[in-house]
Amino acid sequence: MKKLIGNAVVGQSGGPTAAINATLSGVIRGVQNGEGCIKTLYGMRNGVEGLMKKDLLDLTKFFDTEEKLSLLEHTPAAALGSCRKKLPKPGENDAFYEEMIAIFREFDIRYFFYIGGNDSMDTVSKLSAYTAKCGYEMVIMGVPKTIDNDLVGTDHTPGFGSAAKYIAITAQEIIRDCAVYRVPAVTIIEIMGRDAGWLTAASAIGRVVNGIEPDLVYLPERVFDMESFFSDVRAALDKHPNVVVAVSEGIRFADGRYVGEGTQTGATDAFGHAYLAGTGKALELAVKAEIGCKVRSIELNLPQRCAAHAASQTDLSESVRIGASAVAAAENGVTGAMVTVTRTCEEPYTVRIGHSDVSLIANRIRFVDDAFINEAGNHVTDACCRYLLPLIQGEPAVSYVNGLPQHLIL
Repeated sequence: MKKLIGNAVVGQSGGPTAAINATLSGVIRGVQNGEGCIKTLYGMRNGVEGLMKKDLLDLTKFFDTEEKLSLLEHTPAAALGSCRKKLPKPGENDAFYEEMIAIFREFDIRYFFYIGGNDSMDTVSKLSAYTAKCGYEMVIMGVPKTIDNDLVGTDHTPGFGSAAKYIAITAQEIIRDCAVYRVPAVTIIEIMGRDAGWLTAASAIGRVVNGIEPDLVYLPERVFDMESFFSDVRAALDKHPNVVVAVSEGIRFADGRYVGEGTQTGATDAFGHAYLAGTGKALELAVKAEIGCKVRSIELNLPQRCAAHAASQTDLSESVRIGASAVAAAENGVTGAMVTVTRTCEEPYTVRIGHSDVSLIANRIRFVDDAFINEAGNHVTDACCRYLLPLIQGEPAVSYVNGLPQHLIL
């Protein structure tokens, strides 16, 4: 494709993270330092929903200082707002796409950057297909983001490292707290992860740092069996009185039912994904009834994805780099693609930024590698911890005002 001259729009979609704004900063920096193909960069508030309402912010004008960009990079959640809008398949509702193209024409939008996870890559794929069919010249790039780390075609995703770091830190602190008593007790930590257990695996990183880790770790990649769970817990209690268990919210029984199904509402989002919660509570009640010892459950919930004070500097730096790389690739005619990360060396840890066809990535799930899960299916391996460890390195220089982190609000 020839190099296009025009304006660009960037949006954020799906669940926010501690690093998604660093990626946005990378896109802004990429435009500022680019080849001049992009004249104005607009931010769409609340993703494509805001685009359809023409709710656009001139980011080129707003981010006129390095101080603002630096503050944005250390601000959690999605500064532009987010959405979970599912686009129709091309051919199902062409009027929707025609309206979108009309908005692109009105604002001379020739570049589209969408920062998000699996569902967002579905949006990028569909929009790429429609613009190609209708003949509107436009470059469309997917920019990865998800704490779930479940996008295929990339070593890891921006946002995951910071969430993994928070989980690893919190697991260490919970284990320390539980160790002060000698009364037999079980503490169950419920961690996000519908289909892939990468985040829950991160609770065990302490193994390769100081030898401290949860006694048991259960991921969605393995069928969960309640009797085996009880047996595992009893065996752990035989070793010491303070047992800590990490579980993914999405663990399922052999028949496909979620373990926490009885505590859930059955509600789903626009993409048909069930809202999950209550797995830890379900296991707490089960242990109390079966074993009878002291037991509690802890749901980490939103702090997993918004703890910018405990972010990984590696994650933030890579996120900025990925955002800028998306712009560089787009200005060189790459379209219908997602930016990817390839790990090129373990020690010292290095990566290469590239891109892949988004149609090969959208609507697919990258599960935790079999080699990263132990044979019993109740913990992760050393290889898993070694894979995760470089992603949580470095502490960002967070700006504090009167004891609280300073954030940028758009």
